[in-house]
Amino acid sequence: MSPPPDTAVAAAAPDPPAEPVWATWPEERLLDMRLCDLGLSIKGSELETHIRTLYADLKAQGVRFKPFFYVSDEWFTAEKGTGIAVPFYMVHPRLARLELSQMLEVEGGTTEWCLRILRHETGHAIDHAYHLNRRRQRQLLFGRSSQPYPEHYTPRPYSRSYVLHLKPWYAQSHPDEDFAETFAVWLTPGSQWRQRYADWPALKKLEYVDALMAEIGPLPAPFASRRRVDAVERLNKTLRQHYEEKRSRYGVDYANVYDRDLRRLFSDRPELSGNMSAAKFLTRSRKEVRRHVARWTGVYQYTIDQVFDELIKRCRELNLRLVESEERTKMDFAILLTVQTMSYLHSGQHRVWL
Repeated sequence: MSPPPDTAVAAAAPDPPAEPVWATWPEERLLDMRLCDLGLSIKGSELETHIRTLYADLKAQGVRFKPFFYVSDEWFTAEKGTGIAVPFYMVHPRLARLELSQMLEVEGGTTEWCLRILRHETGHAIDHAYHLNRRRQRQLLFGRSSQPYPEHYTPRPYSRSYVLHLKPWYAQSHPDEDFAETFAVWLTPGSQWRQRYADWPALKKLEYVDALMAEIGPLPAPFASRRRVDAVERLNKTLRQHYEEKRSRYGVDYANVYDRDLRRLFSDRPELSGNMSAAKFLTRSRKEVRRHVARWTGVYQYTIDQVFDELIKRCRELNLRLVESEERTKMDFAILLTVQTMSYLHSGQHRVWL
């Protein structure tokens, strides 16, 4: 006679992992913790479930290669690496809340967003594992990997030569990003890339990836490296130092170049002295507009927030007030803010390993 179902499940169920001592610490105390002392592991985290989904996607497409994953301080795939680094905040909810507090958003914090990043980084890893960037056709379609990564680049929003996946126009930043983004679109279940990109020049790239994966997918990778660049257990900096560096990297250093644009929306005319101040209006609409602009541009909300600070400060200095309705001004200001942040599009979003 078999045991009752509940008894059988209880006997087989493993003990839940013990919570780390820092999980209940207040933010100020947690910030003084060194990354190498966090004792993090992907095993048992929600990220592990997403990685299994990625592996299933690869298997469904007939791709034998599986990248390995390890914990670091950012999302990246090192040059010539076949492993993918994931940021520490992806493996524990307390660290995700800290990331949200410090950077205003959690990059990869939703299932869909995380899988988009995993598929993109897998494109880099498979590129390295099979030496795809040496292939002549790959170079003709995407460009050479030896092309330097730009500090900034000017995207062409209406170009149909590039797919749209991780962030708007990110494929335009470098040939390797173009390949990784194209691979990610090809790998995504239900993407219907043939229909979606039917009239785009980017379709040739997708068809190339499709044929390429049919060729190499069943084959073992000729190159595999277990190198773990900047693994979290070797990072001696504190969380506080990490976020100071990260905020500096995603911040801005603008001079007061906004005046002309601000005066198009607001005014300091005496007869408008009874209207709401522009600074108060921007403060009230900050969160909503910041979120919209982040979605449109792909720029970190923290970067946009720095631009917001400068704009509010300048509105106070110029004593500007609303001219049009709040709703009309909100839309016009969102466009202004988008234009002002475009020059910082994706600045620092990629890591270059020399």
